[in-house]
Amino acid sequence: MPWLQLRVDTDRQQATRIEDALLFAGAVSVTLQDNADQPILEPGLGEVPLWDQTRVTGLFDAEVDTAVTEARAAAHLCESLPNARWEQLEDKDWEREWMAHYQPIQCGERLWICPSWCAPPDPAAVNLMLDPGLAFGTGTHPTTFLCLQWLAAEPVAGKSAIDFGCGSGILGIAALLLGASEARGTDIDPQALLASRDNAARNNVPAERFPVFLPEQMPGEPADIMLANILAGPLVDLAPQLLALTKVGGRLCLSGVLVSQADQVRAAYQGQVAFDENASKEGWVCLSGTRIR
Repeated sequence: MPWLQLRVDTDRQQATRIEDALLFAGAVSVTLQDNADQPILEPGLGEVPLWDQTRVTGLFDAEVDTAVTEARAAAHLCESLPNARWEQLEDKDWEREWMAHYQPIQCGERLWICPSWCAPPDPAAVNLMLDPGLAFGTGTHPTTFLCLQWLAAEPVAGKSAIDFGCGSGILGIAALLLGASEARGTDIDPQALLASRDNAARNNVPAERFPVFLPEQMPGEPADIMLANILAGPLVDLAPQLLALTKVGGRLCLSGVLVSQADQVRAAYQGQVAFDENASKEGWVCLSGTRIR
């Protein structure tokens, strides 16, 4: 299906107003992007930042009247759209386009993450077949890769694990395939629970070995291994809960943390976790350690 894009170059102060105007004018989606090479890897705790120079792009059906649509957006904004231009979006099979760029990933010596449409490069290895669907967690992001790399090197055989913020279920399923006796997952997004169940079945993991829950339904028994690849803010806020769900002597693997945030996250677990040396990749760190009390 062909589409048109209306692109507007603006600043931090106007970006959300223009976003609202494009939605009012009938955009089926609106994307905000950095327009001056000013990356924001992850917001600071309590922040919702935008770039100083922001490109706002509205996606419209190709049949729209561009003049009427632009006028409607300007009327909602009460001024003309600054630096606005229409572009035709190339018609592609976007699902196949994405699939072509998602290839098997090796995480340590014995663990591979393989998209469900690819044959495993090493059939003798532990191969986790994955279809992420709409849920976060493919192994391509540094935070997920770091957790998987940690798991592949950790003695998990016979141990219980919790995948907190399970997304696609990738960490909990990996723990089971590497020998964990049981795992359970939790996520605030019902779509993530569906993806986790589907991916467990894809890897011949029975549902009873990897039950998944919304947070309010999560059983409170502590596990031997806590896997939490979320973000720095939630890792700080949820520290008491994550500790309570980890056995004394158990291991924690915390990720979704920028290098600049590592000390703040560590401080939330001070006196209760003996941390290992940080593992890092592309500006992100994975904090692992042992619960000591």
